[in-house]
Amino acid sequence: MLEAISSTAVSAGQAATRATETQAISPAATAPIQTGEDVGFESVMKQVTTDAIGTLKAGEAASISAMQGKESTRKVVEALMSAEQALQTAVAVRDKVVQAYQEVVRMSI
Repeated sequence: MLEAISSTAVSAGQAATRATETQAISPAATAPIQTGEDVGFESVMKQVTTDAIGTLKAGEAASISAMQGKESTRKVVEALMSAEQALQTAVAVRDKVVQAYQEVVRMSI
């Protein structure tokens, strides 16, 4: 069973590595900000969430590549620092949304 999990993780890591090799720059840096009528809170949050998930997956893929000896330590540290920053940002946004919701619930009608 451990071999099945390990092989699944390795194949997932290889697929993610191929995806990150094609992206030298993070998706957030290359993705243009939408302009036009479709710009709204929902679309911005969806784009930010997608970028954060991509950054977290890139960090995980870099870690797996490092364990396989395919990635330099410098690139792994950069990917993990970027993933950590994305996670901290996501948590901060979540906390602000929860705080705003609690304030709305406390309002008297």
